[in-house]
Amino acid sequence: MRPNLQKFFIDGPAGKLETVLAEPESDQRGLAIIAHPHPLYGGTMDNKIVHTMFNTLLELGFISVKFNFRGVKKSEGAHDYGIGEIDDVVTVVETVRDQFTIQSEPLLLAGFSFGGAIQAHATQRLNPRNLVLVAPSVANLNALPVAQYCKNTLIIQGDQDEVVPMQSVLAWAAPQSIPVVVVPGAVHFFHGNLLIIRRIVLDACRNGKRIC
Repeated sequence: MRPNLQKFFIDGPAGKLETVLAEPESDQRGLAIIAHPHPLYGGTMDNKIVHTMFNTLLELGFISVKFNFRGVKKSEGAHDYGIGEIDDVVTVVETVRDQFTIQSEPLLLAGFSFGGAIQAHATQRLNPRNLVLVAPSVANLNALPVAQYCKNTLIIQGDQDEVVPMQSVLAWAAPQSIPVVVVPGAVHFFHGNLLIIRRIVLDACRNGKRIC
């Protein structure tokens, strides 16, 4: 069944942020905010990996939210090289929590590539219960450790990633004892592997309960 999407704007630090939200039909599990890849390289909330995570987390019972960072499509402002974008995430979380009166609901932050690194930074301010990162560019954006702020982290990485080298992700995750699920043969945009991402996230929640 196609989700009932709500499209609206949130008043962000640099102007209005274009936002899409969907609520689960059954019992609500929490709030999930998904961040998109690098705006200067065509990244938007319509990215196929963002779309996959949005629908998968909705299926798991989360209120799913995706949005365009400042300066992307209808969002106002200008790209801030990862600094203002952290503020964008915090504002989206706080606004949705207020509008839906769900301050006490568990928070899950998710992101792909640039968006994954932004969510790692935002973790220090938001202390989410869960963190899901797909090919996060943690080295490029100098992401600090997250283990002390979030105990339930899942990283999904392709071993043939030509944009975010797998070794850079492993080097960031290993000192924190964060497991990395490696998808053999997958490149950065996971061509032909979207169903694998979906299955990994579903399994982590439903079986191993690593992130939910």
